[in-house]
Amino acid sequence: MSPAEIAAIVLAGMGAGLINTVVGSGTLITFPTLIAFGVPPVTANVSNSIGLVPGSISGAIGYRRELAGQRRRILKLGLASFLGGVAGAALLLALPESAFAAIVPVLIVLGVLLVLAQPRISRWVARRHEAKGTAGDRPADGGWWVWPSILGTGVYGGYFGAAQGVLLMAVMGIGIDEDLQRLNGVKNVLAAIVNGVSGVVFVAVHFLVEPYVDWWIVLYIGVGAVIGAQIGAKVGRRLPPFGLRIVIVVVGVAAVVSFLVGS
Repeated sequence: MSPAEIAAIVLAGMGAGLINTVVGSGTLITFPTLIAFGVPPVTANVSNSIGLVPGSISGAIGYRRELAGQRRRILKLGLASFLGGVAGAALLLALPESAFAAIVPVLIVLGVLLVLAQPRISRWVARRHEAKGTAGDRPADGGWWVWPSILGTGVYGGYFGAAQGVLLMAVMGIGIDEDLQRLNGVKNVLAAIVNGVSGVVFVAVHFLVEPYVDWWIVLYIGVGAVIGAQIGAKVGRRLPPFGLRIVIVVVGVAAVVSFLVGS
């Protein structure tokens, strides 16, 4: 890769790390960037997933104050994310590459729609919280449907991951009586679990079966994501959400168009 391409991937990683910490749709920045540089879809997805792991961990650390007192919740929901991430990664590797290439535009469109709907979802969740009052109206870990929903979100995240954070916040925000910033901290941990376990699966397959991973891409995205996640944890709440969503939507639409034109 040229120095300009390397710089672009690092910057995309920074943007993804920041956005994942604040909103949760960073893959819609990094994945199209890799595709634009000619990286095969499955290699781009696998390398991107592994590269974003350090950023997810960095974002979770940045929200450590919000995580205080949530150990039991994280352990319970983290198991769902772990199992879902394994299943999603296995699904990606089991299906033919042509199937992933065919479904990618659909997944990107879904991610873009979720990002667009995120403000309305957040307002609805906030109204439900106000109507319910303080925590205690429901179990601390949510109703019976929250755990399987987190599991399903983990499958989605292990397979592709775009807007995984939006899905997690929607599920937890609706199902759990808790401050939304504290849930955002849990979201970062669960996303780190999904990215981490799927990354382990991808690395194992890379060495034992077929080399899917581009380690240079992993490095470039990882470095950028760690920096971006720390920025997101410190100043992300002051960034205009509308501007972040516009960037995500523009990049996502451009990615879909490039797929359709190239197919």
